[in-house]
Amino acid sequence: MARTARSTDLPWLAPLDREAGNLTRQLVMALREAVRNGLVQPGDPLPSTRSLAASLRIGRGTALDAYEQLLAEGVLESRGRAGTSVAQALARPAQTKRPALKTSAKSAATLPERASAFARIAREFRPLAPVPFAISVPGGTTAPGEIWRRLGNRTRVRGPGAPAGYGDPLGALPLREAIADYVRKSRSVRCEPGQVIVTSGTQQGLYLACQVLLDAGAQAWVENPAYRGITAILESSGYGQAMVRVPVDEQGLDVAAGIRLAPHARAVFVTPSHQYPLGMPLSMSRRNALLAWARANDSWIVEDDYDSELRYEGYPFPSLQGQDPERVVYLGTFSKVLFPSLRLGYVIAPAALVDAFCGARILLDRHPPNGDQHTLAAFIADGYLERHIRKVRNVYGEQRQLLIRTLERLLPRELAWVDPGDQGMHLVLWLAEPLDDRTVVELASQAGVAVRAVSPMYAPGTARAGLVLGFGGFSAAEMTAAAERLAAAIQQAARTVGAGHQETTGRKQSTRKTGANARRLRKNSDR
Repeated sequence: MARTARSTDLPWLAPLDREAGNLTRQLVMALREAVRNGLVQPGDPLPSTRSLAASLRIGRGTALDAYEQLLAEGVLESRGRAGTSVAQALARPAQTKRPALKTSAKSAATLPERASAFARIAREFRPLAPVPFAISVPGGTTAPGEIWRRLGNRTRVRGPGAPAGYGDPLGALPLREAIADYVRKSRSVRCEPGQVIVTSGTQQGLYLACQVLLDAGAQAWVENPAYRGITAILESSGYGQAMVRVPVDEQGLDVAAGIRLAPHARAVFVTPSHQYPLGMPLSMSRRNALLAWARANDSWIVEDDYDSELRYEGYPFPSLQGQDPERVVYLGTFSKVLFPSLRLGYVIAPAALVDAFCGARILLDRHPPNGDQHTLAAFIADGYLERHIRKVRNVYGEQRQLLIRTLERLLPRELAWVDPGDQGMHLVLWLAEPLDDRTVVELASQAGVAVRAVSPMYAPGTARAGLVLGFGGFSAAEMTAAAERLAAAIQQAARTVGAGHQETTGRKQSTRKTGANARRLRKNSDR
């Protein structure tokens, strides 16, 4: 078995006070207190007596005496040639949890407003457990697997992905070349590799677009409902008041409504191929109207090409960027079709904006990690990505149909109904009034089912109750069992709402009876 590299530095151990005397006793107390406070844990190695003596500038005999005392007490244990470590017997029982750190009311009150906003976002964006119906959980035949490992080994060991110095802020050139070629063939995007900026995903692309395109006081159209990632960016960046929520209908973003609400907005954030979360594409007439408005007002369109690869009926819709490359900032990602932990996406910027995006990227995180970029470049260039997408489309198409049939069988339409869409990795399950989707999310979570509520994606006062259900990466048996538990959670929520409604109705009837009796008494007394 290979030996594990272990660090034995003790940076917390302060120099001993020679004037206080008895250095052995001081060292024993310091080590004992470190174990008690958890600075060193059971099983943690300690430095050799020779190394410890040299670092503290004491005699080796002093270090030996201290170790022998703690060995006798059972605080330390010796493993021969493996050295000395904190005794494993001091480990707490497995079921015992460390107490959570508490924040005092005084310290919480001093948090800046933006810090509190970011804390709320952290709670809201915690990842769902990898169980049905979390979105983008690769597994089985939908994971790249062996091919990805082989290409990674080839590029990382002695290839271009090996550890190196700083990279290009735009990203590795082989990946940018592969992306430009891929989007040209698959999405009708017109660009050169020099216009491609590799990002850590669509979320970073949206953040960069807000930094680059929006000056102080600028307005921006955002779909209603919309991906919570973009609305959270604008709210936390001081653009909350400038965010104009434009309604979405069966044709996608209502361009005429946007012009009425904010005719001179600086930018529009839109998901034209597959609206998130509702799923419809932006119609051709709306696309033309949006481009005409942007040209006339010198405005920018930020096109989030969400789930465009996964259309199950017909061919994917062409990109907006292909219709006007100088007016549209195009965002894409590989996190959905490959695996979310990859954290690689891209921005394709108009030539006039490339330097601006590059500068914003430098301030954010300098450049993307090198190794996976070259692995992904080889994956695309060797044709594996196109094959992978075809396979994923077939698998997810079958899972989508299974989930639709299962939900329609389990749930009466007067309680909930499916809005399936025809592409992507999720569908929307609408809930009848007065069900609260956040309540259903909580009940489903208690039953081991992961779903997201639709209502927080709407502007205040316009929300509808619904659930976003992902269907990728799960077996038929897992999805069927989870659908049954989800249906039970919805029915439980409906019973709770019904009981509350009956109680409220009873109170109203009782109040009306009491009022009627009082009126009769007053009438009789008047007589």
